[in-house]
Amino acid sequence: MKKPAGGLGRQIVLSTVISTVASVLITIIGLYIFYGVIIRVAPHMLFPLTDDWRPHGIEWLLIGLFCVVSTGIAVLVATRLARRIVQPLVSVAQTARIIADGNIKVRARSDDRAPTEATMLVEDFNLLADRLEQAGEAVRRWNATIAHELRTPVTILSGRLQGLADGVFAPDPPLLRSLVTQVNALTRLIEDLRTVSLMEGGRLDMRFQQVDLAEEMETVVRLMQPELEAAGFSIVTAFDRGLCYVDTARIRQALMALLENAHRHADPGQLAVTLRISSSSVLLSVIDEGPGMTEEFARHAFDPFRRYMEQGGAAKGSGLGLSVVRGIAEAHGGAATYRTVNGGSCFTLTLSRWKPRGPSAPMEGDFA
Repeated sequence: MKKPAGGLGRQIVLSTVISTVASVLITIIGLYIFYGVIIRVAPHMLFPLTDDWRPHGIEWLLIGLFCVVSTGIAVLVATRLARRIVQPLVSVAQTARIIADGNIKVRARSDDRAPTEATMLVEDFNLLADRLEQAGEAVRRWNATIAHELRTPVTILSGRLQGLADGVFAPDPPLLRSLVTQVNALTRLIEDLRTVSLMEGGRLDMRFQQVDLAEEMETVVRLMQPELEAAGFSIVTAFDRGLCYVDTARIRQALMALLENAHRHADPGQLAVTLRISSSSVLLSVIDEGPGMTEEFARHAFDPFRRYMEQGGAAKGSGLGLSVVRGIAEAHGGAATYRTVNGGSCFTLTLSRWKPRGPSAPMEGDFA
């Protein structure tokens, strides 16, 4: 980053002082030289002295000359200062028009002589342009990913329904159940997309109330248990009892996302769901028996559309579940984290028990 030439106020003061001092010095030195020369060369122009001290003749000419020279110096200094101030502003204005026309890769410029304030303006404008470019790329990526994720269930539904309409398929219970499964998957995907979009825009609707969080977690586990046991999982729960100030619908959504994530990626085995409550914090954890995630992928696991690809297999899921979990945790004044426990995955939501305090680091120090 270029070193700025100094504050705008400082440069204005300095320029004013330079112009004033230069004008005074020119006047003093000029008069000194003028009278020194006149006294030695043509003293008759000044003597005999009279009581009239007003300028006469050549003195008026000399005063006018000094005023012109001083004005020229002031204009020169002011012009140089104005150029330093205006050039970055003009660059910002021109770049803004170019960006408005659709070219978001251009950036404003400033030189080393620009005031600090003008340099800060250019840097902040370029930062805004960078964010705008990133947002545009994110929108394009989101549109492409959403279209890809929606295409498969919609294509399946369209084909099956067209087959039913044409009499190719008989409306038997297995076919109808498969259609319901596709509709449910599509509904979950749309809800996840909606939740992530609201979180990205800071408009996620939260409705907090005081509840016994353990009861809510037990309800979710009972709902998901038949499907998980059918897939070979055995669920073990350990819930602390206590009132918490949370959005129950969002917490249920987060726990369901974690259980679905385990169902999709973990090896069949024991699945532990724990809830620990302290005086100010809540820890909700889902722990499976593996195989866990690679360290590289774990750093981005909670980003939208990050899908884990097993070795030799295809990517599973939409890549939205964990990003929804993180957003819900942050809306409750906490965070979502991942760590490895005995070779398995441990996903933890750390929440504020009472009034949310905004996104923060895990508050595990509250627990014994």
